[in-house]
Amino acid sequence: MTGGFMTSAGRLSLFAAASLLMLGGTSAGAADLGGNCCADLEERIAELEATTARKGNRKVSLQIGGQVNQAVLFWDDGFESNAGVYTNDASRSRFRFRGDAKINSDLKAGYLLEIGVRSANSKRFNQDDHSGTGLGMDLRHSTWYIDSKSYGRVWMGLTGGASEGITEINLAGTGDVAKFSDAEDMGGDLALRRADGFYSNGALTAAGALSIRRLIRGGSGNQPGEGRRYDMVRYDTPEIFGFTGTVNWGADDTWEMGLRYKGELGGFKLAAGIAYGESSENGGVVGFECTSNVTIAATGKDAKCNQLGGSASVMHVATGLYANFAAGYMEDEQIQFNPRFAGQNVDDRQEFWALEAGIQQKWFPLGKTTLFGQYYDHTGGASDQAFGDGGRLLSSNLDIYSLGIMQDIDAAAMKLYAIYRHVEADATSTTGTQLNFEDVDMFMTGAVIKF
Repeated sequence: MTGGFMTSAGRLSLFAAASLLMLGGTSAGAADLGGNCCADLEERIAELEATTARKGNRKVSLQIGGQVNQAVLFWDDGFESNAGVYTNDASRSRFRFRGDAKINSDLKAGYLLEIGVRSANSKRFNQDDHSGTGLGMDLRHSTWYIDSKSYGRVWMGLTGGASEGITEINLAGTGDVAKFSDAEDMGGDLALRRADGFYSNGALTAAGALSIRRLIRGGSGNQPGEGRRYDMVRYDTPEIFGFTGTVNWGADDTWEMGLRYKGELGGFKLAAGIAYGESSENGGVVGFECTSNVTIAATGKDAKCNQLGGSASVMHVATGLYANFAAGYMEDEQIQFNPRFAGQNVDDRQEFWALEAGIQQKWFPLGKTTLFGQYYDHTGGASDQAFGDGGRLLSSNLDIYSLGIMQDIDAAAMKLYAIYRHVEADATSTTGTQLNFEDVDMFMTGAVIKF
């Protein structure tokens, strides 16, 4: 018995010792593993901190966003054809910083800083300059605001006013790839050719010749009735039954006021807006552009122009069928005093209207597909643009037809697109020269990805 007990006890002792050794080894291994794990975790945290945007304080939020929009554009002006890769200026590449901070239950303060980026400009290249002007980075927004749930929002700084985007309202979102009411964004600086292949300046070089955009709004290319961004003070009303109002003032002097609506009724999504503005700014394009605001300064008079613009968009929710319509005008009341037009009783009005219709449906798992067609019509009065024959632009007509497809890639916040555009134009000079220009055809395909 004793021998058996001792044998059993010995065995138990050996088992206990082995267990302790195993437990000790396991603990040591676990400690080593834990040390390696924590070191790796600390390294990853340090890497994350190094690549994360830092805020200057904990009170104001910071959001970073933007997009990249690049495309291949093919063109044919009737005598020459070519292609290039461009930043699509319908909605160019950009990055932004925005945020806000709560002041109390009713008030908050916020900011918006946005930078545009162009590697090559889809609206400023021509037959002799395949990259175009306005490259690199430009400041789009630099503004702060105070927002009240009860009384609305006040902005101060560089931003858009009541007329900004007022002729571009579009529930289908095709404005990211081809705006139906802003024709200059796609090949707008291509010079127009006469039937003999020469440009309006009688030469084979585009400098000093009329281009597509030079027939729009007296040469600026911006559609009549549409606003632009400039330094301003702006006030937005609170939303009331889907309506919001905006008034703003800035530059020296430009003021605008507008009304917008967005809602849904009887299975239809609706969005619309209208805005009116006046400007007396001499020189440059601060505020919205008067046709003769540069040359009129030499006469000792202030520029004086007014504009009205608006648009509407409606979409049937069940079928995805939709339509957009836009129209606007700009009148330059001082163009009669421009020395180049004095005593000629020239037309002081630039006007346009545009239409887009299409269908948007999710036929594929990737995302919604949009098929659309566009028409744009611009009638221009007198403008300070050089015709190229020694005269100035007396009148012009521009007709543009477009067909397009846009495919959303939901998983990548991306849109693929392809657009065909056909341009017809004619113009008359103060010398009496009348020209029916050669038609221009363009095809653009690319993608925009948002972040």
